[in-house]
Amino acid sequence: MEWRDQGIVLGTRKYGETSVVLEVMTEAHGRHMGLVRGGRSRRMQPALQPGNLLDLAWRARLDEHLGTFQVEPLQLNAARLIDSPVAIYGIQTLAAHLRLLPERDPHPGLFRALGFVAEHLGEPMAGAVLMARFELAVLEELGFGLDLSQCALTGERANLAYVSPKTGRAVTREAGAPWADKLLPLPAILTSTAETACDVQAIGEAMALTGHFLFRHLYEPRGLPMPEARAGFIAAAMRGMGAA
Repeated sequence: MEWRDQGIVLGTRKYGETSVVLEVMTEAHGRHMGLVRGGRSRRMQPALQPGNLLDLAWRARLDEHLGTFQVEPLQLNAARLIDSPVAIYGIQTLAAHLRLLPERDPHPGLFRALGFVAEHLGEPMAGAVLMARFELAVLEELGFGLDLSQCALTGERANLAYVSPKTGRAVTREAGAPWADKLLPLPAILTSTAETACDVQAIGEAMALTGHFLFRHLYEPRGLPMPEARAGFIAAAMRGMGAA
């Protein structure tokens, strides 16, 4: 068995004296692992850092085997990411979310989104907005997508202001007013590409919204806590935006 693809490094773990098991998110082969012989060498270590884009050749005798990777660096993003606490926590958070996906299950949209988010993780506000949208995409890919397109009560598509914590459906400000204390705020940054309404409050509301559904649908059923890196990412992003 053999294939070639591009992949973004999610992490590594030691294997034997000199090798590592490399975990990557690929475009056509999903989240995939493979052995990199000599991966702990000084020459190889810089290429195998989280966030780097690699050219990969995977080989194994049988498809179900771990297999081995031959790697060539394409973009060494880790050198840039390591200088920013937001970026470090961010790439760890992205990796944690992607580990919820079945291994080797293709998700090309998430692969492309991962690359785009990683490019902007050093920018606290842009990185936080993109992280929240990435979390919505993960929910969608795993069958728990939120309906933020129209009001669940009136069918209106404008003035959406809340989301039901039970159904994940949006509600307008007027229709949701009687139950506002029981609904989750829906910041405009999750329903529009415009950044005009982006501020610390909007970021906090967006991450609270996606965090609620990530935990309810993906982490809690697996008996997992929310990634500690996610809280670190939010705190670092808020500091970067000047929040007290």
